[in-house]
Amino acid sequence: MFKHILVPTDGSELSRATAQRAITFAKENGARITAFYAKPEYPIAYFGEGALIDPTTPDKFAEMADQQATEYLGEVTAWCAEAGVECSTIAATSDIPYEAIINAAETSGCDLIFMASHGRRGISGFLLGSETNKVLTHSKVPVLVYR
Repeated sequence: MFKHILVPTDGSELSRATAQRAITFAKENGARITAFYAKPEYPIAYFGEGALIDPTTPDKFAEMADQQATEYLGEVTAWCAEAGVECSTIAATSDIPYEAIINAAETSGCDLIFMASHGRRGISGFLLGSETNKVLTHSKVPVLVYR
């Protein structure tokens, strides 16, 4: 049925559990996985007429985001290897994760997005709507939501 599954991760416990379930699902269906992580953009906060200066440089921020991507995607890669499931990884910088997830699924040729019911965005995610809901609303690729 499904042969290429995109598995977005954000490093949260629910996201990690979802990735592990996606690997089992992929193994049962003879599918391969592409793990995806949306790296955040460098934050620039504006106050009044000027910008608030963040002591973290854009280069240092990008380096930290790359380290997070390597860590989170590395976990999924290791779990896939242990299960005997083919796995590739993608990371993209975006402050609009749902768009990055959909784009990754489309450009990778995935036929399913397997994702957690919600991420680690807290109250702001509740108020703005979860990334999962936005993916469900905008994706042309089928979405399986794991709770």
